[in-house]
Amino acid sequence: MKKSEPVSLLLLFLAALIWGVAFVAQSVGMEFVGPFTFNGARFLLGGAVLLPFALIRQRKKEEILQDKREEVRKQRKVTLLGGIFCGIAIFIASTFQQVGMQYTTVGKAGFITALYIVIVPFLGIFLGKKAASLVWFSAALATVGFYFLCITEGFVLEKGDIFIFLCAVSFSFHILIIDHFAPKADGVALSCMQFLFSGIVSTVIALLKEKITISSLGQAALPIAYAGIFSCGVAYTLQILGQAKVKPTIASLILSLEAVISVLAGWLFLNETLTYRQLAGCGLVSLAVLLAQLPMKKIE
Repeated sequence: MKKSEPVSLLLLFLAALIWGVAFVAQSVGMEFVGPFTFNGARFLLGGAVLLPFALIRQRKKEEILQDKREEVRKQRKVTLLGGIFCGIAIFIASTFQQVGMQYTTVGKAGFITALYIVIVPFLGIFLGKKAASLVWFSAALATVGFYFLCITEGFVLEKGDIFIFLCAVSFSFHILIIDHFAPKADGVALSCMQFLFSGIVSTVIALLKEKITISSLGQAALPIAYAGIFSCGVAYTLQILGQAKVKPTIASLILSLEAVISVLAGWLFLNETLTYRQLAGCGLVSLAVLLAQLPMKKIE
């Protein structure tokens, strides 16, 4: 059984912190380029940033384990396979997210995406990963909190909401796939591989489906840079490293804090109004994440 460590929990929180701010970059970037162009550019940039570090780590590992070449070869194979599966999951999830954001409000998108905190433990049942009853309660409590936080008006199901829900399901699979491969693979190389794979696929589709110009890429340069370097290169790597020693159900709750952080960042840096309803939502989600930590010593 996995035993969560404070450092791993901190890495996941830092990932959520970066993603909370990245939501702004994604929205701004979509004003100038299409969803596949944006994803292709940011994923390739994220992969390119990580590639030198992945190669250096691999070289050092081969030097240290000169007498264990079979072990190195096996880990390399697992990393390659994991990178492909993670790349497929993140490509599908990000595509649904970017497309869906064009047809729904930011609040609803945040709430529906956050539903992966319930989807992850539900899918885990079929994989033999049972969650404690308090974790289920925490997930339900967080869902209520997200409703207060993100939905300020009536909830009407629209086309974009379906895309965002499919995004949440895809991100749930991404979390479970990382849970399987992260303890066995090199975290930085795994992250690099998933970005290069999804970036290439997104770019190919963008070249076939969307109009790409130097001018539009220049206008979206800063959002792409943040989403590529920080949201992809840094945050997703932190997720993989953090999940190596944290259960997927707990990880999903911590990562869901990105929605809370995005609202607080808007209030802090953009002078956006934070209502009592939203404050209550932030409090419920934060309480849910704290409660989810309580049974860890008993069940892990």
